Amino acid sequence: MTNDHDIYLFREGTHAHLADRLGCHLRSSGGADFAVWAPNAESVSVVGDWNAWSGDADPLQVREDGSGIWQGFAAGAEHGQTYKYRIHSRHAGYVVDKADPFAFYAEAPPATASRIWSLEHTWNDQTWMGARGPKNALDAPMAVYEVHLGSWRRQDGQFYGYRELAHLLADYVLQMGFTHVELMPVTEHPFYGSWGYQTTGYFAPTSRYGTPQDFMYFVDHLHQQGIGVLLDWVPSHFPTDEHGLGYFDGTHLFEHADPRQGFHPEWNSSIFNYGRNEVRSFLISSGLFWLDKYHLDGLRVDAVASMLYLDYAREPGEWIPNPHGGRENLAAIEFLRTLNQAVYREHPDTLTIAEESTAWPRVSRPTDMDGLGFGMKWNMGWMHDSLSYMKEDPIHRQYHHHHLTFSLIYAFNENFVLPLSHDEVVHGKGSLLNKMPGDAWQQFANLRALFGFMWGHPGKKLLFMGAEFGQRREWTHDGELEWWVAALDGHAGLQRFVAQLNRVYKETPALYQLDFSAAGFEWVLADDTRNSVFAFLRKPRNEGGSESAPVLVVSNMTPVPRTNYLLGVPLPGYWREVINSDAKEFGGAGWGNLGGVEAAPVPSNGRAHSLCLTLPPLSTLILEYVAHA
Repeated sequence: MTNDHDIYLFREGTHAHLADRLGCHLRSSGGADFAVWAPNAESVSVVGDWNAWSGDADPLQVREDGSGIWQGFAAGAEHGQTYKYRIHSRHAGYVVDKADPFAFYAEAPPATASRIWSLEHTWNDQTWMGARGPKNALDAPMAVYEVHLGSWRRQDGQFYGYRELAHLLADYVLQMGFTHVELMPVTEHPFYGSWGYQTTGYFAPTSRYGTPQDFMYFVDHLHQQGIGVLLDWVPSHFPTDEHGLGYFDGTHLFEHADPRQGFHPEWNSSIFNYGRNEVRSFLISSGLFWLDKYHLDGLRVDAVASMLYLDYAREPGEWIPNPHGGRENLAAIEFLRTLNQAVYREHPDTLTIAEESTAWPRVSRPTDMDGLGFGMKWNMGWMHDSLSYMKEDPIHRQYHHHHLTFSLIYAFNENFVLPLSHDEVVHGKGSLLNKMPGDAWQQFANLRALFGFMWGHPGKKLLFMGAEFGQRREWTHDGELEWWVAALDGHAGLQRFVAQLNRVYKETPALYQLDFSAAGFEWVLADDTRNSVFAFLRKPRNEGGSESAPVLVVSNMTPVPRTNYLLGVPLPGYWREVINSDAKEFGGAGWGNLGGVEAAPVPSNGRAHSLCLTLPPLSTLILEYVAHA
């Protein structure tokens, strides 16, 4: 139960482990302790299976320290039973049964009660946990496979459980060469169609796929296979379902009372009151909980822009300025900094990633540098510009050349992840493959060229499930991916290409070591608008003072093959073609450079040597310097 120090940290807004103190905790001698924050309650009792849901059987007592915490012991409570808190508010005769905000497990939706549970598990991922720091570091290769567990695969139309998914997903991720998976929210949510983004259980993995131990098994198994696991986590808003956090004790406890601050018009949901210290402690504890109890490797924090701006998705007059008259949410900024400080203090071998869609400065810079403290940030600008460019008919791309070069102007302002996420294949946007122009052959060639460019571009990589084999229909959470098309020629070739990209990426330090430094990138050719050709060097870290070899990335974004195309390179010798998106094994036409090219002493692009290349149609090449053939 809580002690004076816990209460101090809770009320200060810095408690990072509230789930160890509040909520339901079984005693080894039988029964369970309960504690819940409800400062505006007249009375609180625990109702559940063991007491026939009677409000008189197990009343809680309010602490006398003014913390608003009610606590007590229920002798009849047992593991697996369901329960809620019956709250009689001081205000307007409001009586409600609320799920436990700190519950470890919940009934399967549409039922809404919490379930008494404990979190013991014998972990077998010690090898991963002891060595994961370098694998989650800024200079590590990171190719993330974004997954919605309920619609990745199904069995006879039904959900697979966490344990079955562990093996299916790990085997596939290893086959495809991704380094991490990112799970769309598995925090408990009442409405499946929210994809997990309307969370009610901030400490409970959804029961749709099994128990907390089943989810532990899932993470454990992926770790044993050398795969990192990231969680999409949503502290930006929560749903208004009556059993959830909204109007918890008859007052707006977790959310702002004024809808200009406390209601999100875009998502029809409530916004956390980040200025309330106890709410900050709740959210920080939730974030740390998944790293502590489930060994997760990081949190991708959803909708950060909606937290930072008071006028997000609002018209003039629909929002309240901060005390300085500005639109910045000062309380949210402080919360995000405190969260990131807590994560990196307690789990320095993990990472936090912001989905932040604006030019807010220093999102992925340390808090002592006036940053928000995230490890990385999604590069939404790169995503929008790249897809806008690729949608153009190749004959018009010469007029949109800047869409692929602009991202390099700001590429090193933040530690960027390049995302082609679920957001780009829903709500009528169509699949990635169907965004590409031309006939079927050109669509596949365009998508392979885009993926090659993306894997060559500075920044970590994220790809949503189904894109790796070119699913044609838009993603839907009802049903599974179109796995049957993965056996068809164009789709199978694309799938092989992504696996090859990941293999080469992980084996080539130049493609990842200096993702976040200008020292790792150099344009060779940025202005051939007429031919829609792009060429740049990626360079690794210089080890021991010696000059390390770069790789050359070249994209030809038209269906016209370019022969005898000169590109300057910094070193004489042999440059091996390690990626050719037009190779026949990937579904291409088979244009290329017979495995590599010897640099000739012919000046080009300001360099003393050059390669005379064949650029296949709608393609990306990656050539690695190896000195000798």
